Amino acid sequence: QVQLVESGGGLVQAGGSLRLSCAASGRTFSTYGMGWFRQAPGKEREFVAGISWSGGRTRYADPVKGRFTMSRDNAKNTVYLQMNSLKAEDAAVYYCAGSDSVIYATMSAFVTGRNAYRFWGPGTQVTVSS
Repeated sequence: QVQLVESGGGLVQAGGSLRLSCAASGRTFSTYGMGWFRQAPGKEREFVAGISWSGGRTRYADPVKGRFTMSRDNAKNTVYLQMNSLKAEDAAVYYCAGSDSVIYATMSAFVTGRNAYRFWGPGTQVTVSS
């Protein structure tokens, strides 16, 4: 079992930056693919970014490409989401998720689906003021 806890959310002005962190418990964290999702009020939860177990491969949703960067530190059991040039439409609750699927290593479209992930954090709120 893996338990995930996000932090780093808050209020930021449009154009600003935030870095989200997701701390994981469990000795098998380094074998899991990890993802970030977000959910705005009245909208479906959507994929934001994913990273392979080694950190060597990443995948991003089109709306955040070039602005967000996902990374991981397996020694600290933590993944990060650096968010730059934030826009009003980035405001949402951000969720960290973990996948133990062997398919995750392909970093295919599979990693963009919620069903790819077995473990979820409680979320952290990001608010962007214009």
